[in-house]
Amino acid sequence: MMNHVPLVIGVAGGSGSGKTTVARELLRRVGVDQIAYLQHDSYYKDLSALDASRHSEINFDHPNALETELLIEHVAALRDYRSVQVPIYDFATDTRKAETTRVSPKNVILVEGILLYAEPELRKLFDVKIFVDADADIRFIRRLRRDINERGRSVESVIAQYYATVRPMHLEFVEPSKRYADVIIPEGGHNAAAMDMVAARIEMLLSKSEKLQPI
Repeated sequence: MMNHVPLVIGVAGGSGSGKTTVARELLRRVGVDQIAYLQHDSYYKDLSALDASRHSEINFDHPNALETELLIEHVAALRDYRSVQVPIYDFATDTRKAETTRVSPKNVILVEGILLYAEPELRKLFDVKIFVDADADIRFIRRLRRDINERGRSVESVIAQYYATVRPMHLEFVEPSKRYADVIIPEGGHNAAAMDMVAARIEMLLSKSEKLQPI
């Protein structure tokens, strides 16, 4: 039996804005043993039924590319102190792996993703909504490096996708969702002053949310 109602925190922002850095910094400051960490990217829809030659037609920066309903179910389960099995997505093949990752309930549920606040049903689950802000050129450079080094992409394909979907979807969905944020962090996890304030706020909210759970 745990003594806290889980605190649900969202970390959103454009692709390459520094969301993962902020999430990792929160994990370090608040404590890995306190946080159940979910990434919206894990919930991309499996494209194994679609011919590989047609994967480039999919708009991966649109909300429809993600199985957000499953993420919502998982957040709800973790709030009820039930473990979840999170998909593992293979970005090289655009498919989900057969195995999953077990995430156990903790006092804090931390969810990271580009489109978290663009989805009304998901957005209302968050007690704290953080938006990580960065200039467009910085975001593009970071995305370029990540997709080449971690996802096996070519420079040409990353640039083509940026013009075709990343930039327009950022303007349509991500940037407007910033208005729902409780906290906007410029420069992401490298903004020490902002991270100090956010970590202190989380610790305060945790102490306030303490109450006995029903047996």
